[in-house]
Amino acid sequence: MKAALVTGANKSIGFEVARQLAQQGIYVYLGSRDLDKGIAAVNQLKAEGLTNIEAIQLDVTNDESVQHARAAIGKKTNVLDILINNAGMFGGYPQDALNAGIEQFKAAYDANVYGVVRVTQAFIDLLKKSAEPRIVNVSSSQGSITLHSDPSYKYYDYKGAVYLSSKAAMNMYTVVLAYELKDSNFKVNAVCPGFTKTDFNGHRGPGSVGVAGKRIVKYALVDNDGPTGKFFSEENNPETGEIPW
Repeated sequence: MKAALVTGANKSIGFEVARQLAQQGIYVYLGSRDLDKGIAAVNQLKAEGLTNIEAIQLDVTNDESVQHARAAIGKKTNVLDILINNAGMFGGYPQDALNAGIEQFKAAYDANVYGVVRVTQAFIDLLKKSAEPRIVNVSSSQGSITLHSDPSYKYYDYKGAVYLSSKAAMNMYTVVLAYELKDSNFKVNAVCPGFTKTDFNGHRGPGSVGVAGKRIVKYALVDNDGPTGKFFSEENNPETGEIPW
């Protein structure tokens, strides 16, 4: 049975990703900053008949928490096949370039960039033992510099210096990570789940978590002929999914 770790998975899109992976017969470690909330999420999935799942306390902004999660999972398995770096934060308001505070930038980058780095580096040894290791960094088309430089882009006027720049930075980490692992069976991609109705955006998004989860899981399960080092947003490109950085 393959094993996966999903960060920030006690609710919303992360929770749905954990559910869909478990439905595929994959053993899922459901990462949650608050362990009690993680356990509650696992109990909900177990009530649905999904027993191949357990909660792991994991705060991606805390080095000690990440290392404890690595040690806990390492006692249960020698191999991790899938890592979904889903945990993130918006960064609060204001988001404009001239008024957003440095502390906002620090908090958003700590979760959206440094958190991805912490978790990836902590679990890379277990991933390297997999025959088909997959890393999906949950991004946003809002992090595309190309799209946000184009006045015809449908979200062109939805600017936000804190959140958008943090996702752009995470995207570059994805590019470099995929490059460094290009001579292996690793597939490393950034995936935008689309503008989804969740707590993250005050339930303003039109998309469902079911569709968002499916978009992410798709790239967690690509075969060895699948893409790597790419940026996908099926909301923005329904045909091939790929969008510019």
